[in-house]
Amino acid sequence: TVDPQASAFHAEVAATAKRVSDHVIPKTRAYHEIWYGDARVAGSEPEEPFYGRTYMPRKFKIGFALPPSNDIDVYAQDVGYIAIGGPDGLDGFNVAIGGSMGRTDQAPGTYPRLASVIGFVPTERLLACTDAVMAVQRDYGDRKDRQHARFKYTIDDKGLNWIKAEIERRMGAPFEDARAFAFTSNGDSYGWNATPDGRHHRTVFIENGRLDLKLLDALRDIARIHRGTLRLTPNQNVIIAGVAEDDRAGIDAVLAGHGLEADRVSTLRRNAIACVAFPTCGLAMAESERYLPSLLGRVEAILARHGLSGEPITVRMSGCPNGCSRPYIAEIGLTGRAPGKYNLYLGGGFHGQRLNRMVRENIGEPVILEVLDDVLGRYAQDRLPGERFGDFTIRAGIVREVTEGRFFND
Repeated sequence: TVDPQASAFHAEVAATAKRVSDHVIPKTRAYHEIWYGDARVAGSEPEEPFYGRTYMPRKFKIGFALPPSNDIDVYAQDVGYIAIGGPDGLDGFNVAIGGSMGRTDQAPGTYPRLASVIGFVPTERLLACTDAVMAVQRDYGDRKDRQHARFKYTIDDKGLNWIKAEIERRMGAPFEDARAFAFTSNGDSYGWNATPDGRHHRTVFIENGRLDLKLLDALRDIARIHRGTLRLTPNQNVIIAGVAEDDRAGIDAVLAGHGLEADRVSTLRRNAIACVAFPTCGLAMAESERYLPSLLGRVEAILARHGLSGEPITVRMSGCPNGCSRPYIAEIGLTGRAPGKYNLYLGGGFHGQRLNRMVRENIGEPVILEVLDDVLGRYAQDRLPGERFGDFTIRAGIVREVTEGRFFND
């Protein structure tokens, strides 16, 4: 959860994440400088001590996850820190490196990659670990080919063992063995949840993260009576946090008045994400946010026909192959190729722990629904007790498991 008051452990991890964020913010006021051609004519800020003059080769994302929830999709981060607790609170973090979703169609050298867990660091060594990981990418990342500049390619070019050893050398200490952990979900928790301070929080479902006039009116009415905070989630929803017991009934009434009770939303929609695509994003090749709701309605009809209406299945749609909605780890993934045309991917892990694989390329809605109808029908008939849809597609031989990102395009 993104609510640091959900537990004392959440609060401790949130404070640690804030320290890391503050630590990696560039120590510069370069925007105060004035340049004339290649000469700086005003401003005396020294060179940034860590990033230097050239900063990082590409964007570099750091995320913190608290098992059993993988709501941030920790394996999609350049560095993912997986919080490990002990008898006295936070012991430290398992470190996962090299996650990234972006790829380019017709460019087999580009691919999504899941972060690799390379060990455990105690909390007191976390800043040193962060510096070491970022310094390796700063010094060895590709600065010539933008499509090859993310940390995942540096790792696969140099080798994971080499990268790990270089991080340990710069950190001044070896990693400990990774600690045991387990993820059981990567979505949001709905309904009221109590926090140790005697307050409560509740997640409001926001389809694809789009606040239309109806939702804006609802949040306005909540803000008028709410004395806590509103928080955004990585799954495009809003958490009403820090709610006093006496205020719960009023907030429930506002949500009900606007038709925003979570039980009105299907399980499929709760586990679906879309990027903005048209008309907002200049990189979009096909619709995403504006189209996914109607497509889900047709998929819901297929699920109902096969007796799967309550089955949680992750769906992610992006309007282009860059994968901002993290489609390559969904059980059903769709990426835009042209208006009305998509690549269809199956076999991702429900907890975000496995990449999917493309099963059909450049297809329209009729073929998408035809494929899903067939596969979901087989799932309804042949699944094992408790078996997730993505796991079934691999066991049934519908798709081959992707064991490493570099094999994604095979």
